[in-house]
Amino acid sequence: MSTELPFFRCHPDPLATGAIRAASGTCVCCERDRGWIYTGPFYSAEEVSGHFCPWCIADGSAAERFAGEFSDSYGLEGVGEDVLQEVTRRTPGFRAWQDPHWLVHCGDAAAFVGEVGHARLAAHPEVLDQLRTLAGMGQDATAMLFRCTDCGTHLAYLDAS
Repeated sequence: MSTELPFFRCHPDPLATGAIRAASGTCVCCERDRGWIYTGPFYSAEEVSGHFCPWCIADGSAAERFAGEFSDSYGLEGVGEDVLQEVTRRTPGFRAWQDPHWLVHCGDAAAFVGEVGHARLAAHPEVLDQLRTLAGMGQDATAMLFRCTDCGTHLAYLDAS
């Protein structure tokens, strides 16, 4: 059994974003305790009680077994079916005040970097241009930062409570 976490192309650092954390607990899909659990959202008509391990997310078995998704397809317009399935069914999602959604750039799903405030966005002027309303951003607002998996451009959308 590998102890190295699986790599998620569209959520490359789920430890930093808090979507995955070290913890003991049995995965409701594979029924094994691998020392890591997923803490983000899962959308399914079926009530799922418990946590998933990162491996059951990465191989798609959790989404398949429980007929659900880790992210909504909103925002993923224009990507191929394979990318749509990768993001919604085999990539850890993230929580947001508003409906979380994935951004697209260069015809592909962007990589989720994390929730950031104004100070971190200042290092990305291209993102500040996208968020013209940022000047009014108060304590109850943050931005969801993404990076294009092709050209490296940073993108974001504003999330307010």
